[in-house]
Amino acid sequence: MRTLIDIQKLNLFYGEFHALKNVSLTIPEKAITAFIGPSGCGKSTLLRTLNRMNDMIPGTRIEGGLSIGGTEIYSNEVDVETLRKKVGMVFQQPNPFPKSIYDNIAYGPRLHGTTSKKELDDIVEKSLRQAALWDEVKDHLKRSALSISGGQQQRLCIARALAVNPDILLMDEATSALDPISTLKIEELAQELKSEYTIVMVTHNMHQAARVSNQTVFFLNGEVVEYSDTEKLFSNPSDQRTEDYISGRFG
Repeated sequence: MRTLIDIQKLNLFYGEFHALKNVSLTIPEKAITAFIGPSGCGKSTLLRTLNRMNDMIPGTRIEGGLSIGGTEIYSNEVDVETLRKKVGMVFQQPNPFPKSIYDNIAYGPRLHGTTSKKELDDIVEKSLRQAALWDEVKDHLKRSALSISGGQQQRLCIARALAVNPDILLMDEATSALDPISTLKIEELAQELKSEYTIVMVTHNMHQAARVSNQTVFFLNGEVVEYSDTEKLFSNPSDQRTEDYISGRFG
């Protein structure tokens, strides 16, 4: 698989706190890569470096290299808004805008200059279909997005991210607030979407990582302990710390 994201000797500091330590990874395109590890290990911090969300935290300092598609994303020439269009993100809690279902999806395309109603209609339908939500909401597009269930809201947030045609979809514990049936729908959706998008997910649920990801990265204390094919990492880990974590000895 072709490498899309190349991270080389990345260090991240929040003030004096050294949150990521010499992280080096290559992440392939059109696959699902899972980040696992105990709370505070750096997995969400690394995820947020991929669309420069950490820029919003005062005192953040980054050293090392991080390129996407060959472009160094922390270069001064990179437009952050364009980067975030290409690297969409879905958060732990569903966060639809207090607007209609339709306007949630159309918001991003409108922001980037799409004004044609026909074009917006097509984008809304395509995005909701990709998020496996169209059949459930197609007759209620003018309803408030806040009126649908939590699982539907999370799929709406995925559709909203897809509406601006990203290359990468980041999922930061995107199912942890959902019931088991909604979680399964999101997992099935991720499996379908990886044929078109590169997906990087943070999950506290090791069973989820084992079920849906192609590669898994195990983090501990801001460092990458192990990175391999998911099946190998869970069945035959190379590092004793990985085995201790996935067998429940700590974490």
